[in-house]
Amino acid sequence: MCLAIPGKIVEIQGQPPLRTARVQFGGIVRQVSLGFVPEAGLGDYVMVHVGFAISRIDAVQAERAYNALHEMDMLEGELLPHGAELP
Repeated sequence: MCLAIPGKIVEIQGQPPLRTARVQFGGIVRQVSLGFVPEAGLGDYVMVHVGFAISRIDAVQAERAYNALHEMDMLEGELLPHGAELP
């Protein structure tokens, strides 16, 4: 199953249309393309699917979605290499 995971933008690099960001998901940080959400800025929360931010969301929505995915044990397979565990 493919999921969109909420994360917080902690750093932005590049210029449109090739902007990327370092996005934090709990204690994990991944590089993400911002091509689909050019309005996203530092500190914003975004939904990320296969390395692309696909929408902006508010902090409350992000926390709810992240907690729900965590409770369903859906995060490990999406964020970590096979066999690794979340902190």
